[in-house]
Amino acid sequence: MRILFLCTGNIARSQMAEGIARALVTPGVEVASAGTNPNPRGIHPMAIEVLRERGLDISSHRSKHFLSLAGSFDYVITLCDDAAQECPYFPALRERLHWGLPDPVAAGDDPERQRFFFRKIRDEIDQRLRTWLASKHLLAEGVWTSF
Repeated sequence: MRILFLCTGNIARSQMAEGIARALVTPGVEVASAGTNPNPRGIHPMAIEVLRERGLDISSHRSKHFLSLAGSFDYVITLCDDAAQECPYFPALRERLHWGLPDPVAAGDDPERQRFFFRKIRDEIDQRLRTWLASKHLLAEGVWTSF
């Protein structure tokens, strides 16, 4: 079973979704993220920080283009409208979903405002993933409580 989270830059939403999903899925489920136009500067530091608050480390993740991923995915989940429009043909063996989430990077340069928005998106991704994974019987046992 393979799940792909797809966004434009692969620096925030899709990376957070990958990190959270890896902590939630049953053994044997492969989780990846990619972008339609990956940012060469890498993962947004605030995405790393807000996941670290929950005990998750995505500091080793790198932005990558979806075409660099080998094989097919059972589920493809787009997290931004641009990726859904730019990449409507990317196939999913079982289901393709779109969870349009605001870009937390748009919060501006104020660290407290950024932290607030990144936490909000992190928590929304966490909630959606728990519900969706449970509906697909892919939620590992004992992870219903928040991190």
